[in-house]
Amino acid sequence: MSAETTASMPPATRTGTRAWQRMLSGRRLDLLDPSPLDVEISDIAHGLARVARWNGQTRGAHAFSVAQHCLVVETIFSRLEENSPEARQMALLHDAPEYVIGDMISPFKSVVGGGYKAVELRLEAAIHLRFALPAHPSRGLKTLIKKADTIAAYFEATELAGFSVTEARKFFGQPRGITVEMLPIEPMPALEAQSRFLDRFQAIETERAAKVRL
Repeated sequence: MSAETTASMPPATRTGTRAWQRMLSGRRLDLLDPSPLDVEISDIAHGLARVARWNGQTRGAHAFSVAQHCLVVETIFSRLEENSPEARQMALLHDAPEYVIGDMISPFKSVVGGGYKAVELRLEAAIHLRFALPAHPSRGLKTLIKKADTIAAYFEATELAGFSVTEARKFFGQPRGITVEMLPIEPMPALEAQSRFLDRFQAIETERAAKVRL
């Protein structure tokens, strides 16, 4: 974790109350001081596949999950420009902390303030370190992931969340070079989203391992 990032994060506080969550893998994850040793990709995939984007206000028989959103973002990210497997893995995991803290819409995040962001950053660092990634993406990589995330939000807004094209353009801009036909945006059942997220993670890990062997 960079000194700049660490300096901007308030220290974890202890209140005497339980701050950990038991995972289905059997791990206990301390939400205020998470350890990479307590992070499992199976728990991440399970949790993200059951967290709804847009507070569940989307069309379809199934919620549009954060796991599926991550698949959409990584698809867009890979089409924007050629990137390393490590960069694509960070794009896939860009919302991974939400497997324990949930998805909060952007307007509410701004109201909640720095406490939520500090917890999110600690979780991001633990998740990345667990999978031998930098604790946080570089500024340039973060910008590119955010661009992919914003494009995903445009298509989710117009296809699923009831936004008009005009309204979506106002908030997210007009995507260039990406069309909805390129994206897995039809809401999936939780188990399918979970399985596809895991499959994509493992596919990228295979690429990373092959790169190391070269």
